Amino acid sequence: MNFGLMFDALRVLPSGIGLTLTLTVLSLTAGFLLSVPLAFARAFGRPSVSYAVLAYTYVIRGTPMLVQLFLLYYGLSQIDAVRASVFWVILKDPLWCALFTFSLNSAAHTTEILCRGLQSVPTGIIEAAKALGLKRLQIARLVTFPIAFRISLPAYGNEVVGMIKGSSLASTVTLLELTGMARQMVSATFAPYEVFIVAGAIYLALTTLAVKATQFLERRLSNENTPKQRRKARLRPTLPDHEITTLVP
Repeated sequence: MNFGLMFDALRVLPSGIGLTLTLTVLSLTAGFLLSVPLAFARAFGRPSVSYAVLAYTYVIRGTPMLVQLFLLYYGLSQIDAVRASVFWVILKDPLWCALFTFSLNSAAHTTEILCRGLQSVPTGIIEAAKALGLKRLQIARLVTFPIAFRISLPAYGNEVVGMIKGSSLASTVTLLELTGMARQMVSATFAPYEVFIVAGAIYLALTTLAVKATQFLERRLSNENTPKQRRKARLRPTLPDHEITTLVP
């Protein structure tokens, strides 16, 4: 094993982390914003709307993201109508094609994750909110969604980790993110072993940070008694005991 080459890779490969994080963050953000209304439609919408959302998530989740990326980047370019349309300005750019594909994937997975969370919200809580006079939109925004998000957070953390690793597929459409930089370095040094070990270690560090951030957010949103809350309870002054006296007539 060439440790000198590994140190070289450790200096070169981090230049692709910025694009990796950009693809991941933008895709997760767009996917989450798209998945919220889709999850409500999937969980509480009319059967026709719910089945339409199910068809979308079923197709996207059931096909490889690499195939979807190739269909979008290489397939649409074969259609004359697409090349002549205004959308060709965006579709000819590999960055936008990767973002679009990753966002659709993230939205499909997040929709099903949030849908399960929405369906897990106790009915009694929703009925209590209705009894207080809250409207449907207020119930969804103030009651249903916050509880569903907290329930869905562990599963959504897995989606974040999966998107970090899935962003490596962008290298197949000429983008020089982390894996793209590694492939470029391998083509110049003919040393895939050392280079991809370093690339794997960087991905491991990124996913570890994502897992730790998710766990921190879970603790912040948890209703359990945290150590900080227990310390506050110990410092809170207690009421003095009062002697019970009886009045003598």
